[in-house]
Amino acid sequence: MAQGGDNWWRDGIFYQIYPRSFQDSDGDGVGDLAGILRRLPYVKSLGVDAIWLSPIFPSPMADFGYDISDYTGIDPLFGTMEDFDALLAAAHDNGLKLILDLVPNHTSSQHPWFVESRSSRDNPKRDWYVWRDPAADGGVPNNWLSEFGGSAWQFDETTGQYYYHAFLAEQPDLNWRNPDVRAAIYDAMRFWLEKGVDGFRVDVIWHLIKDAEFRDNPPNPHYVEGRPPNERILTQYSTDQPEVHDVIAEMRRVTDAYRDRVLIGEIYLPLHRLMAYYGNDLTGAQMPFNFALLSTFWSARSIETIVEDYEKALPKGAWPNWVLGNHDRPRVASRIGPEQARVAAMLLLTLRGTPTLYYGDEIGMHQLAIAPEDVRDPFEKNVPGIGVGRDGCRTPMQWDASPAGGFSGVRPWLPLPEDHIHWNVANLEADSRSILSLYRRLIALRKASPALVAGDYHPIAAQGDLLVYRREAEGTAMIIVLNLGPDPIAVTTSAIRFGSEILLSTFLDREGERLEGVLDLRGNEGVVVMQPHI
Repeated sequence: MAQGGDNWWRDGIFYQIYPRSFQDSDGDGVGDLAGILRRLPYVKSLGVDAIWLSPIFPSPMADFGYDISDYTGIDPLFGTMEDFDALLAAAHDNGLKLILDLVPNHTSSQHPWFVESRSSRDNPKRDWYVWRDPAADGGVPNNWLSEFGGSAWQFDETTGQYYYHAFLAEQPDLNWRNPDVRAAIYDAMRFWLEKGVDGFRVDVIWHLIKDAEFRDNPPNPHYVEGRPPNERILTQYSTDQPEVHDVIAEMRRVTDAYRDRVLIGEIYLPLHRLMAYYGNDLTGAQMPFNFALLSTFWSARSIETIVEDYEKALPKGAWPNWVLGNHDRPRVASRIGPEQARVAAMLLLTLRGTPTLYYGDEIGMHQLAIAPEDVRDPFEKNVPGIGVGRDGCRTPMQWDASPAGGFSGVRPWLPLPEDHIHWNVANLEADSRSILSLYRRLIALRKASPALVAGDYHPIAAQGDLLVYRREAEGTAMIIVLNLGPDPIAVTTSAIRFGSEILLSTFLDREGERLEGVLDLRGNEGVVVMQPHI
């Protein structure tokens, strides 16, 4: 496993856990820290190097923890600080890093800072949030829209001004132009760094700074009816302002004051704007999350282009990263189909750059259609019926075939699919050719191969449903050949030389097969081929 050194995160594999949904230890139907501790042997058995926890801080849970009321505590729903300390210690004892989810763009409206801020216009913390007078007509200050529907401005009767919230009204945005706000968040970061956490994934980092003049956002000329209503305007002035990079550089200096820590940024931006978040001279986020595979059309040529463009755009010395799933996007097995989910796993774990796995993807969990009475997600409640609900990718981990899937002894906070009786860890561990076995084999192969961990990436010309590339380092080369379609393909590329050997197939049934110039791929199959020594 990737253990120490400033660049451990380059060599490692990250595993995102949504704490509400991983393991319930106290019988309330909601996952918790003690549950994660109980399942730590499973996480270690995958071969991953770092756990990223979605928020566990005190919160009214209007947005399930992304509305924080105390940056230096643990919500009782998840346990106690002692539970956290025990998990952190156990993770480190097992060679695992632990990454926390920092949400510095906004707090809960119940955070003491906001309670003070809204109490009067002359309160010392008034300027800690974004307050504006009504427009001349008495309406909202500008046309900025909430990500979760409606205006991003909420009128406060007590003080006669509006406050800004990029998400829910219960999530007022902090004013990151105020140095006191920055200092307070950096102090909270130091609290956790002193405890020994190994870094932060920073939520919506590109939102932190807003336009100083609060100009109206321009309309989106490409808006399509049926999409979320906030997409009607472009966020030209409400996100991705030039000054945000100064803030991120400051955050990086906070983490750099401690050894071997990592700063990861959540950023949904076009490629050329994403690259700026590495910072001047790489003093920004070490890993601005690259979400290109979450939204691309799943075809060989689309992915080939995405990878090539991303590799070319990287600043000198910057390290790439790849993500196939997270708590906000539909499950990969549902986006591209269960057959291609195996191919996607091979892609993720053989591309150049740090991969992040989302809990449950390794057992093929799919997006669950949530009945209206079971909807919990405020996004879906605010903007119903257009498919924005995130509950379906947050369902409980499927450990076994019991009624609650081994997640809990009671009805879980979100339902499980009926097919969890087949698709669960216990069943898949007993099947040497399951998708879970494939993930473990891919991770083990990656860790044993300098070419896959740190080697160069070279695309190889291919057509149709075929995606081919070479990873090369220290005199060894591996060819990855992926069939992104359902039909068999005979591969005759000169890149596969006589004497090449299949190290791994997504079907887990061709190990050691020698190739003599032609590689026959089944539909929905990928292989890793070891070339003879260069």
